[in-house]
Amino acid sequence: MARQRVAVDVGGTFTDVCIFDEASREVRVTKVPSTPDDPMRAVLDGVDRAEVDLSEVTLFSHGSTVATNALITRNFRPAAMVTTTGFRDVIEIRDGTKDDLWDAYQDVAPPYIRRRDRFEVTERIDYSGQVVTSLDEDEARRVARLLGRRGAQTVAVCFVNSYVNPAHEIRMREILEEELPGVAVSTSAEILPEIFEHDRFATTVANAVLAPLVSGYVGRLAENLEDGGYAGDLLLLHSGGGSMTPKMAERYPVRLAASGIAAGAIAARHVAAQCGFANAIGLDMGGTSTDISLVHGGELRVTKEWSVEYGYPIIFPSIEVLTIGAGGGSIAHIDEAGSLRNGPQSAGADPGPACYGAGGTQATNSDANLALNRLGTSLAGGAKMLRPELAEKAILGGVAGRLGLDLEQAASAILKVANANMADAVRLISIRRGYDPRDFALVAFGGAGALHGAEVARELGIPTVIVPPNPGVTSALGCLLVDIRHDLSAMFGAVAHEADTEEFESAYAGLEAEATARLRQEGVAPEDAVLQRMVSMRYLGQWRSLTVRCGSGKGALAEAVQLFHEQHEREYAFRRDDTPVEIYQLGLTAIGTTPKPAFAAHEVARRPSPTPRHVRDVYFDTLGWVGTPVHARDELPAGTEIVGPAIIDQLDSTTLVPPGTRAEVDEWLNIRIHLGEA
Repeated sequence: MARQRVAVDVGGTFTDVCIFDEASREVRVTKVPSTPDDPMRAVLDGVDRAEVDLSEVTLFSHGSTVATNALITRNFRPAAMVTTTGFRDVIEIRDGTKDDLWDAYQDVAPPYIRRRDRFEVTERIDYSGQVVTSLDEDEARRVARLLGRRGAQTVAVCFVNSYVNPAHEIRMREILEEELPGVAVSTSAEILPEIFEHDRFATTVANAVLAPLVSGYVGRLAENLEDGGYAGDLLLLHSGGGSMTPKMAERYPVRLAASGIAAGAIAARHVAAQCGFANAIGLDMGGTSTDISLVHGGELRVTKEWSVEYGYPIIFPSIEVLTIGAGGGSIAHIDEAGSLRNGPQSAGADPGPACYGAGGTQATNSDANLALNRLGTSLAGGAKMLRPELAEKAILGGVAGRLGLDLEQAASAILKVANANMADAVRLISIRRGYDPRDFALVAFGGAGALHGAEVARELGIPTVIVPPNPGVTSALGCLLVDIRHDLSAMFGAVAHEADTEEFESAYAGLEAEATARLRQEGVAPEDAVLQRMVSMRYLGQWRSLTVRCGSGKGALAEAVQLFHEQHEREYAFRRDDTPVEIYQLGLTAIGTTPKPAFAAHEVARRPSPTPRHVRDVYFDTLGWVGTPVHARDELPAGTEIVGPAIIDQLDSTTLVPPGTRAEVDEWLNIRIHLGEA
């Protein structure tokens, strides 16, 4: 019986399916249009189209956009918040900042839970964990009954100092569950036991509003897979770069926000490592946006503070990915000053670019690539046919006529602006962090990444571009490469050189016990469990902290302090070795390792130049219209070399090899484009 692993990644335009056969070590892929009204339909459609027998599947991994889309659209079930008297408006006051400090007319989006749905109860615990005012249980029950009459389906319990003593929150949860059977309750001490109340409250509220939606979606999908014959656990990729089972996803649904974005970053690291690059920048350009990630020394950058909407942070470790509105469907437009802009508005999947013929009338990047013949007339193996005449009409009417340009000049200008936007984003995640992009390889993937990768790399001085074998479904591939992962934390305030070693180790022991219990609950065998310690520190008197790895035993803390000095110098260009370092927080990453697919390598042999399927005229700025060979990706074995210009077509993407570059196919069937080597 064949044994297969299946990964599905839901995108804004297409849903990608990647199937790995454990016996042959071959990878199959397919794409189906996404179904935004019910993403599960696209998942099941993709499985059917790929002709997957679920009874033969040993692992099913899924990167979901359900949580992210819910936060963006605010399509929530009735939700409420219960908090300490006097702290009802913490999530609305926030930290007092704005996304654009100088725009007096732009307001931060309203909280996920309206003020009328936020209730206070009498209780107070001080900073040290001592009870100052006991929880008023009669008042708590009155609030619970009121929530029942209002039809609340999920509740966030956020008491002010619960991070140091969760007793009142635990009791409030019990009262809610007694009075409101079946209600989902998220307590801030369980979700995020950290000191800053706005960060803790905001993360807990996001978790609460997502709970009914995620549990419903995950439950329905798991049932459908089981009905189809799948006998294993559905693994859901979370933003931290790991996966979790449906049971854990129901407790921590907020971790599924940015799920698919993390998959692409993981896949980019894997592809770069295959090719021998410890430093790589991932450029995942899809239909709506581009996600940019950075790998340095084989490690992905991780951030502890991010948000779907500004002002409402989600404080869980997440792979740092910079997302900009630059995708195949990004709309080109002229601003009020008469300048050409590209995005962030997108035509999306419906109606899509003008060339889709589905009602779109504005010029997009896909229309520009089609008008210059860089893109063929079909997508996804003929599932989507493109109409060049509609693309040309949109460009001429919306851009060329208003700027006094001809069709080719306007289409080329649209792509230049898009490439410049992506290059600027790469600079933000590299140069701004102290990294030189010229020391990195660029991994270009997504449906449109391989079309733009070489031009973006040229602008940044990056010497090598890597295009994976199936760039359009590379994010789905990333879902096959992740382990089960949980991130735990605890506050620990002490100056490093004065810290009590026994107290320090005892705090980690508590985290490790909880982590081990979580992994056991998810069916991870003890020999597959890995625990990694992290510690957040700062110079005494600072507010913001940096997180570094921490070992165990004697000398571990001193080593962590040295790592902190080094990291601080990289991030901020200075270090103060003579300044005391303060411990702010302890962190623990619990990993349950899962079997990884062993991909087959191919023999590399010198081969004659391949014969193209056909030649078509393609427009390039420096050369004009040039007869350009068009190759089929599946006809290019390992060892093939191609001198640009050339086009390489395949089911899920199109690769552009511009003039002045040379491409080669390596043993993993990646295309490596070397700039400046003709």
